[in-house]
Amino acid sequence: MVSTRQFCDVLKKYGFNFCTGVPCTILKDIILCLSSDADLPYIPATREDEAMGIATGACLAGKQPVVMMQNSGLGSSINPLASLDILYRIPMLLLISWRGYQGKDAPEHLIMGEAMLKLLDALGVPYQVISEDNPEAAISASVTAMRARGIPAAAILRSGIVQ
Repeated sequence: MVSTRQFCDVLKKYGFNFCTGVPCTILKDIILCLSSDADLPYIPATREDEAMGIATGACLAGKQPVVMMQNSGLGSSINPLASLDILYRIPMLLLISWRGYQGKDAPEHLIMGEAMLKLLDALGVPYQVISEDNPEAAISASVTAMRARGIPAAAILRSGIVQ
């Protein structure tokens, strides 16, 4: 487990300086932390596909963005991800909360919880699951893949890893 402040500092360590997304209970403390951080400001979005567009614009303006969403929002992000960010090689980190992990969650999260990694594989989006014992390793590996391939990469966050 890592503290929220430590996790946000890891994002900054890897050069991220812009964040957007849609609230989620797993991400709420990170969002609160970034909402008052001038070095990595959080800009809220109403939908995940809107957050992808905001992050794309930020990237084209020279920022290094993070997009935060829960995995159900990945579904509404597939079109901008595939037809814009992957196609035109716009790198960003997708910080995706894993609702429905191991079948434990509200029923509406179970299907996407099971399908999320398969969707990322089908799109060719590299991803790492953030581990409890070394959360920075997943961020580092995702950033390495993102920069090497010039496309979005995902870091998947389960409940209880960041507190």
